[in-house]
Amino acid sequence: MVVRPMPLSPLQTRIARDIVSYVRRERFQEGHHLAESQLAAQMNVSRTPVKFAMEHLVERGMLTYDRNRGYFLARNSDDLVDLASEVMEKSDDPLYLKLAQLRLSRQLPELFTEIEFMRRFDVSRAALRGVLSRLQQEGWVEQRAGQGWRLLPMIDSVQAYEESYTFRATIEPAGLLSPTFHIDRETLDACRRQQEFIANGGYLTMTPQELFEANSHFHETLAACSGNRFLQQTVRRLDQLRRLVEYRQAGTRAPRKGQAEEHLAILDFLEKGDRLAAADQMRRHLEQARRNKVDPALFE
Repeated sequence: MVVRPMPLSPLQTRIARDIVSYVRRERFQEGHHLAESQLAAQMNVSRTPVKFAMEHLVERGMLTYDRNRGYFLARNSDDLVDLASEVMEKSDDPLYLKLAQLRLSRQLPELFTEIEFMRRFDVSRAALRGVLSRLQQEGWVEQRAGQGWRLLPMIDSVQAYEESYTFRATIEPAGLLSPTFHIDRETLDACRRQQEFIANGGYLTMTPQELFEANSHFHETLAACSGNRFLQQTVRRLDQLRRLVEYRQAGTRAPRKGQAEEHLAILDFLEKGDRLAAADQMRRHLEQARRNKVDPALFE
């Protein structure tokens, strides 16, 4: 008798995707212990959907479960390429993807009600509210005090995309020069492992979502090391806004190797204690990314 993997809700599916991405990004090996509570805290969700996602990954052969000890990796992270591609492809709700496409092409009204969207997209209120809740968390929309929803500004034009990189080239180097900047050896080594994996060929097998998450994780980690909570929140917010645009560039993998090598150069300077050189390298890295990525075709 063939046992089919249990179906997951959109939230549980996204959590399963994030767990696979996290394991591959950290390059965990077979036998590594994964704690439900730690994953739930990291993903800012309750333990219940995490548990469902992990049970699903047990059925898919990625994890094993011991009633007394918890969940452990059944395979090395490097052996999860096929599973990563599968969960990434299925991780986004079709309604979410549809709204994202229309938002990037500026085909959604600035103000709307749930009833309007339920009719337009032929979905239930529960399904729509689930997606709107996600959009609200990612900073696309806000619920109005009276009735309905409002679209918030995001990167939906060449000008906005270029402005985001110009802004990042100003604040991220400043974070490295902050008097409260501190990076410990464990954080430095973790960043280096991830970027070396990408530069040494990992970019060839990583999904677009994994590449984006690894890139975001690098920049958000250094922003957190600045010791400036506002800078950290700003960098994270910009990453949320540029997520959809970056996904549209998924077919271009060659620059990913160069980007990882530039990240490693920044880490080299930080390891030597030369924060001025690291900041200069960060500025040049972001300016180069702006020149390479800002393409009018992304918004056609």
